[in-house]
Amino acid sequence: MSSRSWILSGVRTPFAKAGGPFRATPAYELGRVALAELLSRSDVDPARLDEVILGNCAQPAEAANVSRVTALRAGVPEPVPAVTVHRNCASGMEAVAAASHRISAGRARLVLAGGAESMSQIPLQYPLEYGTWLESLMRAKGALARLTVFSRFRPALLKPRIALAEGLTDLVCGLNMGETAEVLAREFRITRERQDEFALASHQRALAGRARLREEIVPMFPAPGHEMVQDDVGPREGQTLEALARLKPYFDRKNGSVTVGNSCQVTDGAVALLVGDDETAARWPTPPLGRIVSFAFAGLAPARMGLGPVLAAAKALAPARLELSQCELFEINEAFAAQVLACLEAARSEAFGRAELGRTAALGEFPLERLNVNGGAIALGHPVGASGARLLLTLLMEMRRRGLKRGLAALCVGGGQGAAFVLERD
Repeated sequence: MSSRSWILSGVRTPFAKAGGPFRATPAYELGRVALAELLSRSDVDPARLDEVILGNCAQPAEAANVSRVTALRAGVPEPVPAVTVHRNCASGMEAVAAASHRISAGRARLVLAGGAESMSQIPLQYPLEYGTWLESLMRAKGALARLTVFSRFRPALLKPRIALAEGLTDLVCGLNMGETAEVLAREFRITRERQDEFALASHQRALAGRARLREEIVPMFPAPGHEMVQDDVGPREGQTLEALARLKPYFDRKNGSVTVGNSCQVTDGAVALLVGDDETAARWPTPPLGRIVSFAFAGLAPARMGLGPVLAAAKALAPARLELSQCELFEINEAFAAQVLACLEAARSEAFGRAELGRTAALGEFPLERLNVNGGAIALGHPVGASGARLLLTLLMEMRRRGLKRGLAALCVGGGQGAAFVLERD
C-alpha cells in the first residue's frame, strides 16, 4: 500500500548575492549548514534517514556527488546513501519529488531532501585547445621539444569562457534566459513599467516579511572575520521606481525591457527539508508543515521556458481534481518580472487554456495579493539548485501563519520545462 508524503520540517541558509559574503563557501558547506541545523532543530537521529537527495546544478569538480559530501559533513552516517539530482532551476523540487516517489513506492519512510548552490564558485573555463597545449608541453622531452611547444602558444588559448553565462544560455534555441524573458514580454505585451512595479513590490514585500522569513533561516558565519549573516542579502532598502527606471535593458539593449533590476539575482544558498510517510508524520513530535497532494513537471519550447509554471500547474492540479481557484496562496519563482507577469496573463487566457493546456477554459487567476507575499527571487535571489525547495518551505511556513489549507508553488526551468507542487495543511 502506497503512502502519502509529508514535508515535516525545513530550514534554509540566508540567500546571498554571488560574489558576496558566501563567495568562499562551497555548495557542500552551504548544504552542510542547512542539513545539520534541520537535524538538530528536529531532534532527529540521522541514522533514521533512508536517503539524502539534494538538487545542485553547478556540481563542483571536487564534490561531484554534492549530496553525499554534504550529508557526510553534516553528520549523516555512512550507511545512509545520498544522490544529487539536476533539473536546472527545478532541481530542489526534483529532490522532493524523488523523495516522494521513494515513499509512495514503500522504499523509504524518511528522506532528507533539498538543494544547494554556490553560483559564486561556478568557475571560468579555458578552451580545450589550452588543455591540449599543456598536455603537449608535459609530454615534450628535452629543451628543443619544449621550445617547439612554447612556440605554438597563442594568447587566445587563455581566453576564458564564463561557465555561468554558458549555463544560462540554452543550447537548443540559442537564447540566454534573459532573452527568453524578452520573448514573453513581447508576446504578452508586458511593459517595462509593469515589470519595474512588480520588481519594486518584490523588494518591499521581502523587507516587510524579513521577521517572518527569519523563521525559516539559520544564521551563518561565512568565514573568520566576517559578520554573521542572518537575513537574505538581496532585498534593497529604499528601492524606488525611479531607480529601477534608470537601468538600461540588459539582454536586448536596443528594444528590450528586461533589466538587472527586474530580473532575479544570481545567488548562493541551500535548503533542507525532511520528507516522511504517513506513519512518520503521525508520530512527528510537532505538526508537519504540510502534505504533498500532487506535483508535475511539464515541457515546452525552450524560447518560451518562462511559461513553464502554467503548464506544470495545470498538470499538477488535474490528478488532484482541483482548480486553481481552490488554492489560497501561491509562490511562483521570479526568474524575471516579465516571465511571472506573462504566466499570470497566460493563466487567465481562455485562448491559452484551449491551445496550450487542452482545457475548455482558462486555468484561472493568480491573485497578486496572494502571490509571493514575502517577496520572490528578484529580491531574495535564485540559487538555482535550491530555489525549488525554498518555494515549498516559504509557502508552507506562510500557510501555517495564515491558517490556510491549500497552496501551489511553481517555477520555470531553463531548457523549456516547468515544475509545480500542490500542498495541503490539515
